[in-house]
Amino acid sequence: MAGPAQPSVTDEVWDDDRVKSFLALEPSGSQSADFHVLLKAYRGMRPDDFERFLIYFVDAGRDVDAKDTQGRTLWQIIERHRQGLDFIEVKNKIVN
Repeated sequence: MAGPAQPSVTDEVWDDDRVKSFLALEPSGSQSADFHVLLKAYRGMRPDDFERFLIYFVDAGRDVDAKDTQGRTLWQIIERHRQGLDFIEVKNKIVN
């Protein structure tokens, strides 16, 4: 018998503390901490939550154009993703 249904990402509540908690994530290895945090937030949040996160990220003086170990920004990576453009629009709204 299957267990209880798990809430989907869209059902989860993302209060400010949870959104801000991503700022404390640490990378393993030599990856940029700022890139790591942006990537984890992108993978874990909906665009609306990511928008709130990005405001905190920028206010903390973090680098929105941090690069991975291959020299790519998050924005370069996700521009080809199906929903990546929603996140790029958030970045452009916050940063530009």
